[in-house]
Amino acid sequence: LKKKMNVPAGMEVLLGNGSDDLIQVLALALARPGAVMMYPAPTFVMYAMNAAFSGMRAVGVPLREDFSFDADAFLGRMKAEKPALVFLAYPNNPTGVLYEEKDIERVIRACPGLVVLDEAYHVFAGRTFMSRLAEFSNLLVLRTVSKLGLAGIRLGYLAGPPAWIGELDKVRQVYNVNVLTQAAASFVLERLEVLEAQAAQIRKDREGLKAELEKLKGMTVFPSAANFFLVRVADAPATFEALRRQGVLVRNLHPGVKDCLRVTVGTPDENRILLTALREAL
Repeated sequence: LKKKMNVPAGMEVLLGNGSDDLIQVLALALARPGAVMMYPAPTFVMYAMNAAFSGMRAVGVPLREDFSFDADAFLGRMKAEKPALVFLAYPNNPTGVLYEEKDIERVIRACPGLVVLDEAYHVFAGRTFMSRLAEFSNLLVLRTVSKLGLAGIRLGYLAGPPAWIGELDKVRQVYNVNVLTQAAASFVLERLEVLEAQAAQIRKDREGLKAELEKLKGMTVFPSAANFFLVRVADAPATFEALRRQGVLVRNLHPGVKDCLRVTVGTPDENRILLTALREAL
């Protein structure tokens, strides 16, 4: 796994039952009275949920209106809060936005605690901090194989300095990754070129789908470096129901992304079905 995923020499890896398991491990390991977890908001809901489960105080710093990262606001709040743990989804979920590399660097260098870069969708972004782990003593990179095309086998991995991984391993459930998952992952990772080719096709199809989505009236399409698009419509619940009645399921998101739906880049046929259903729904 370390070799296939280009984990740098000298770094260690911790495996989890999906990346959700590792988010929980991180929260449990760093929770203490008064400890703060920070992240830009809106983002992946499991960060805030695990802050609540572990007793950490969650601090979400709002993104800009276009869902870009306000690094100055985040750094200012970070200076005041002194977080033990910061999560940055790179690219972000559910917005799809890929933050500027220089802004990520600023956060890592200024953070008094641990920064976890959640690269769940890195295969669609083509950008990563994995190769730069040795530059920062307080950086870990979190990934999952789900987005590679192995959804459901539940395998996440966390890469970083041995000192951090060694401590986090103490919090891990003893048998958190089962042998069938290990066997399936080993088998497929020997054929990684198939999954990478699939991701390349999705990246190509993403651009075509974006162009077609932008032609639809009554819809705002946000830029995405993931395998989905966040789109804003006049009435998200009504649009969601109209799509569902046509047999098309999308994500109707939480109030933090008001009147937004998340649509996935599928096969060419699925994309055509989605566009036809959206024209009807809108």
